[in-house]
Amino acid sequence: MADNEDQQADAAARSEQRHNEDRVLDSGALRALAHPLRVRIYDILSQYGPQTASSLAERLGESSGSTSYHLRALAKQDLIREAADRGTGRERWWERPVGGVSFANPDAMSTPAGRAATQVVMNEFLRNRNDQLLEFVNRGIGGEDELWQDGTLISTATARLTPEQSKELTLKIMALIDEAVDNYRNQTGENVRPVTIRADVFPLPQLGGQS
Repeated sequence: MADNEDQQADAAARSEQRHNEDRVLDSGALRALAHPLRVRIYDILSQYGPQTASSLAERLGESSGSTSYHLRALAKQDLIREAADRGTGRERWWERPVGGVSFANPDAMSTPAGRAATQVVMNEFLRNRNDQLLEFVNRGIGGEDELWQDGTLISTATARLTPEQSKELTLKIMALIDEAVDNYRNQTGENVRPVTIRADVFPLPQLGGQS
């Protein structure tokens, strides 16, 4: 039991160190990303891998000129980059660099424009995630593969924690997610699909009379 707890603690410590090195988006990057279509493009590149302006346009119901414009805006802030090993003279492929990003930039949050950009980005990311979750639930009702339904977790629980206990829990969860991402990021083969992994741990507002 002690060995297992030590291993979990080590994994959590490694995860904390790893995410301390996440890129904190500056005001310029946040402003570049603060557009619903750019958030969707960034999400697709994160979840499905390299894309072209044409493939993004088809997926998003936009013109390739529009997606190309937004790709260049994202690339200007190094949010995405050209996939050099896949490009041709006629078609440029774009990818999101490996590594975490953080929207928690104190300098950006200190200005009205920075707070507004951060709010737009966070709202769009969460809206996209919720849309994907509801789409999956509806597919399940309509006949999503049973094997995938068995391999899915949609769960909500509540615990009463201190801030320190909440941080300990989030680090353990992040360590599990990091391990899965590292092991399977580039996996290919039969029945392999992109899987989105969500983790939400946050305090609920206090009810009246509680302290």
